[in-house]
Amino acid sequence: MHQQFSLFKSLLRLIGVATLVLAFGALTGEMLLSIAVGALTVLTITYWNLYRLNHWLWHSRRLSPPKLGGIWEHIYDGIYYLQRRNRTKRKKLGAVVKRFREGSEAVPDAAVVVDNHGCIEWCNRLATIELGLKWPDDAGRRIDNFIRHPKFKEYFHAGQFDFPIEVPSPTNLSKIFEYRIMPYGGDHLLLIARDVTRLTQLENMRKDFVANVSHELKTPLTVLNGYLEVLPSDAGLPKGFKRKAYKEMAIQTRRMQSLVEQLLVLSRIEASEERISETMVDVPAVLNEIQIEANTLNKEKSHEITLHIEPQLKVYGVETELRSAFSNLIFNAIHYTPAKGKIDVYWHRSGDKARFAVKDNGDGIAEKHLNRLTERFYRVDTARSRKTGGSGLGLAIVKHVLSHHNTKLHIRSKFGQGSEFSFSFPEELTVAEPRPEVNHS
Repeated sequence: MHQQFSLFKSLLRLIGVATLVLAFGALTGEMLLSIAVGALTVLTITYWNLYRLNHWLWHSRRLSPPKLGGIWEHIYDGIYYLQRRNRTKRKKLGAVVKRFREGSEAVPDAAVVVDNHGCIEWCNRLATIELGLKWPDDAGRRIDNFIRHPKFKEYFHAGQFDFPIEVPSPTNLSKIFEYRIMPYGGDHLLLIARDVTRLTQLENMRKDFVANVSHELKTPLTVLNGYLEVLPSDAGLPKGFKRKAYKEMAIQTRRMQSLVEQLLVLSRIEASEERISETMVDVPAVLNEIQIEANTLNKEKSHEITLHIEPQLKVYGVETELRSAFSNLIFNAIHYTPAKGKIDVYWHRSGDKARFAVKDNGDGIAEKHLNRLTERFYRVDTARSRKTGGSGLGLAIVKHVLSHHNTKLHIRSKFGQGSEFSFSFPEELTVAEPRPEVNHS
């Protein structure tokens, strides 16, 4: 146990030793020799204790000091006390560093600490993944050697960090990162890189959506305004012109109404939270109902529409959404296949999955358009789409319906050789076929 150092006791010990040396010298008559022997003894003991101290500090594995007495006991105890206090501080500091590292790894952004010269001093794990850093191998290297985009270099060297910038990721150009730099501690900078790819895509989609909707509504509104300006101005207009005007206005009104309805359908599907695994959909019954509507729509073009349906094949899903997907694909085939064409609709089991397909012998679609067909308002032939009343939203609706049902649309088409639009429901959504009853009689 540590005892408080006493100067008085130390002086008493020193006086006691000196008295013994002087008494021994007086008794032997060799005062100088006695003093020399006493001084040599004290010096030897002192150097021996210094040797033991050095050995304990640098070579011994024991944490506790050796047992000694006198002033050396206080020296050893003092050093031992300082060691324990430093170990406690290191443990606390280690715990703080550990919590900091855990916190930095929990941050959903890449974080890098650099000095005022741009040299890397620390980074979290996400920075090694998203920015291509290697820690600790890249410690001391300049950050602009990894993020080489000219916009970032200009931003970093300008030293004006009031606003963040957005540039592509150095490891994946398809990702967009928002870089924000915050000075701290006088001579350090904290770089935060946040993945804003999704936000950027949504913003671009919003801009495209607004532009496309405005464009789609502009034409019918222009037609309506043109006729509305002319009709009231002259009561002597020919009846044929008036009939044409009313017919055209009715067509454009229906077109706008169809556009708004499809936008509402698309919005409802995107926001749908209805579970697809709770309701069984009788697809053959749905397709038979759609066939009645298709026959009405097909009167002008007189296509040969044939349904190949397995009557017992059903799936789990949202009936209203699936009806929309089926009807859009069938009606598109009717609209875009030249008159008196051939359209085949398939609903059958393919392995463990349920497959739906619409195949036509129409004009086909060039390969360059296939990857973009499901984009909103995208049209292969704008003039033909306007003539048929297409809004460019049908396949976008199909895409979102299928995404909600864990599948996707497959398109096979060659220009001049017709097209096939198909998709397959996963096994877990396909209703197992009932086992045939066995007659034991």
